[in-house]
Amino acid sequence: MGRLTGGDPSLLRRINSAVVLYALRDGDSPTLTDLVQVTGLSRPTVEGVVEGLIESGLVVEAPAEEGEARRQGRPARRFRFRTEAGHLLGIEIGPHRVAVLLSDLSGRVTGSAVREVSETASAEERLERVRAAVADLLRRAGVPRSSLRAVGVGTPGIVEADGTVRLGTALPGWTGLPLGDRLRRSFRCPVLVENDANAAVVAEHWKGAGIDSDDLVFVLAGLSPGAGSLISGRLHRGYGGAAGEIGALHLLGREATPEEVLSTTGEPLHPLDETAVARVFALAREGDQRAGEAVNRFIKRLVHDVAALVLALDPELVVVGGWAAGLDGLLDPLRAELARYCLRPPRVALSLLGEAVVATGALRLAMDHVEEQLFAVEGVTARR
Repeated sequence: MGRLTGGDPSLLRRINSAVVLYALRDGDSPTLTDLVQVTGLSRPTVEGVVEGLIESGLVVEAPAEEGEARRQGRPARRFRFRTEAGHLLGIEIGPHRVAVLLSDLSGRVTGSAVREVSETASAEERLERVRAAVADLLRRAGVPRSSLRAVGVGTPGIVEADGTVRLGTALPGWTGLPLGDRLRRSFRCPVLVENDANAAVVAEHWKGAGIDSDDLVFVLAGLSPGAGSLISGRLHRGYGGAAGEIGALHLLGREATPEEVLSTTGEPLHPLDETAVARVFALAREGDQRAGEAVNRFIKRLVHDVAALVLALDPELVVVGGWAAGLDGLLDPLRAELARYCLRPPRVALSLLGEAVVATGALRLAMDHVEEQLFAVEGVTARR
């Protein structure tokens, strides 16, 4: 398509279409009169746009409200945005499992699937688990693959804009994997690949502990933690997608590696052995001295990692998720220590989304992409 100018009638039609579609999506089966009032467009313009949206399958005429049909004369026509006109997927690809969420175009989750996977599984095995989980979910939901409008994916590692994992040490064969390209072959629709902590912070802002905050940090706590950040409501990825990789701070000359921090025996723990980590915390709660010392080391390390982000970004809120979110006694020490180090200590909260946080954020990324397709016009965004 050629370059559009301000006087190009096709650009004007697209802007009008986006404005009306926003009003339909956010309204409660509005009438034409309602749409004219909300959009400020003329009635003939609104009528033409609505008819075009009906032909495209995005809008349908809604039944008359109860009571309207009893009134004398023909009731006003009402219309609604067809949230069922397409579907979205949010996928988490992690060390121990693959999780998938299915939603309509409004983001309402209509199905889910989880598949366990070994931490030693190859990239091919892991991708096959993704395909199997998706196929099973779509079959159970009765949704054809052609109905998918976009797929969001959250996974460990530094992810480039095209979906290539530039560095991914948590999963075998992940570094250098063109994950976006590989998945697009299976879905034949846009696939958005993002770092798992980045997806998680998007989820908490959408449906979790950060719903009322536009400046927040999500910490995916573990032996090698990662973090995602929103600044003024926008995801901060950094120049090359490596923002928030606080797990690399141990390279600055600390005495203990992340694997040694929670060790009670002198032998390093495996970074992905969540069971062993949980056992150390359980022993600490029971009064085991070595375990207690290990947990204190972990909290101190985590505080230093989080403080580095807080001092740089000054977020309103820090949300802690990952396996640490299920361990008692983490929040109070974290708050106390951050108060010592930070000029303006942030609020600290546990994730409200638990294990679903990464897949939920991936779903939101897919939804954002579809909304940009439906509502954005050559850099012009329709008013909300």
